[in-house]
Amino acid sequence: MEGVTAGGAVTARAARWGLALLTLVNLVNYLDRYIVAALVTSLKKVPGFHLSDARAGSLMTGFVLVYLATSPIFGALGDRRSRPALVALGVGLWSVATMLSGLARSFLGLFAARAAVGVGEAAYATIAPALLADYFPHSSRGRAFSVFYAAIPVGAALGYVAGGLVAARWGWRAAFLVAGGPGLLAALALLGLPDPPRGVLDEAPAARAGAVRLARNVPYLVTVAGYAAYTFGLGGLAFWMPAFLTRVRGVSEAQATVRFGTIVVVTGFAGTFAGGWLGDRLLARTRQAYLWVSGVTTLAAAPLALVALRAKGEGVAFAALAAAELLAFASTGPINSAIVNVVAPEVRATAVAISILAIHLLGDVPSPVLVGALSDAASLRDAIQILPAALLAGGLVWTAGAAIGSRRGWAS
Repeated sequence: MEGVTAGGAVTARAARWGLALLTLVNLVNYLDRYIVAALVTSLKKVPGFHLSDARAGSLMTGFVLVYLATSPIFGALGDRRSRPALVALGVGLWSVATMLSGLARSFLGLFAARAAVGVGEAAYATIAPALLADYFPHSSRGRAFSVFYAAIPVGAALGYVAGGLVAARWGWRAAFLVAGGPGLLAALALLGLPDPPRGVLDEAPAARAGAVRLARNVPYLVTVAGYAAYTFGLGGLAFWMPAFLTRVRGVSEAQATVRFGTIVVVTGFAGTFAGGWLGDRLLARTRQAYLWVSGVTTLAAAPLALVALRAKGEGVAFAALAAAELLAFASTGPINSAIVNVVAPEVRATAVAISILAIHLLGDVPSPVLVGALSDAASLRDAIQILPAALLAGGLVWTAGAAIGSRRGWAS
């Protein structure tokens, strides 16, 4: 196989190319996922859609429910079948579904198209991390995953910015059509990636230490539990912040998406890279480095997020929002590295799939629609303030897990 050595490992050049391509596709993934958040105000003006805030939140919820239902299927396939072929299939599917979103003539049609996006993203999100884990050794995996997950804030920011600007110029339908096109080209490129043997870069004893059944793997369960609370808070903020800035702060729709998108992309890049670098650096001192970095930074982000939502001065609010996002994103690379490191290589795709199921089912499935329902009942200003508490809970779980794991010698 091209790009693979005689021992089965990928060459350094092939690993870098694979990381670059998978990161680019992850960027498109999150651009597509968060473009709806930029279009909520535009979609509410469409006469036949009758879009309340709760209904708007359900567009994300419907997508995530399908994403969750199909993730375990692709996780199982990813542990047995060709991983490049499966991720290419997923990218092609979500791209077509995104373009169909722009052709919707009713709320039901839009809901169905957005839900279908979840099938394609499930294939990609479950399998790509497992493939990357076989491209890079344990000692550099945190940095590799930080590069890969740095695409989340960049893609989300592009979703906000591109969605808002394209919709303002050409309408919401054009925004969906523009978002869907790049993925079709990326799907073809993914077919050329190498697929090395599973666990080729892992030492057997270390990998087997986390190979007990996932339901009995305590480090894995703690990591995922904290991730679920974190996702509830950050996912809710990601969906509702543009609307919050428009309604509560009085910022125009286009300006809100651009300003928030700029904050996300800058803090996301800086926070994600810094977290991955710090996690790898601290591994020499503690096996729980990834949990410590994730827990401490998330604990620090929670009160800053509350200040961002409650501060009366716009300058203070935006400064606190930027600081909170910077700290929250620092956990992205380390926590995903922790997930793949505490399980056996041959079940990594399944472990990622189950973690996706858990963090979204308990996280950003309920949070957008819950905030929307509370907003309909009271106000968006009050409803969105439940989200910093979720970040606090996630940080506490991870920090406690790191402390317990240090005493008990958990694998990481």
